[in-house]
Amino acid sequence: MALNTQPNLTQADDFYEALIDMHRDLDDGQSQAANAQLILLLANHIGDHDTLIAAMRLAREGTVRGSAAQA
Repeated sequence: MALNTQPNLTQADDFYEALIDMHRDLDDGQSQAANAQLILLLANHIGDHDTLIAAMRLAREGTVRGSAAQA
């Protein structure tokens, strides 16, 4: 399964709002734990190792690139 990096959310604004709501009233540790659980649930749903590795690689590159731009 190839990683789809094109916009694909049917209700992107609603999803983003729900994601923000998921973190409401959580402390930093709880928020990080919720993110980790969400990642593992979605990874299990995707299931394809190569797709997950590609997603992790892109996420890391975006984070490193974003940090370099802020420096």
